Amino acid sequence: MDFLEYKGYKGSVEYSKADDCLFGKVQGLGKDLIAYEGQTLDELRKDFEDGIDSYLEGCKADGIEPAKPYSGKLNLRMSSELHSRVAAFVALTGTTINDFINRAIKNELSKSAAL
Repeated sequence: MDFLEYKGYKGSVEYSKADDCLFGKVQGLGKDLIAYEGQTLDELRKDFEDGIDSYLEGCKADGIEPAKPYSGKLNLRMSSELHSRVAAFVALTGTTINDFINRAIKNELSKSAAL
């Protein structure tokens, strides 16, 4: 899957066979939703950008802070055994669990050219 990007927001690009159109939604906004569609990629991109502009203008008019895509905070659940092993490893290497997990994720993502 490919993504559109605009003003720090990233949106999906999908195809509906039933409706014969392109569509998508902005990723990582939590409860907020910005959806868009178009018959061509240019129409899709325009609706995507217009949707983000409208969302930001609406937030400003209402005096609220717009949702940021992906806050950078992630709750992670793992078994207590794995948690213990990670904690022991980072204690030996002089790093933190957070740094260890970030490095592990970056290493996995670097193996995929798609991301």
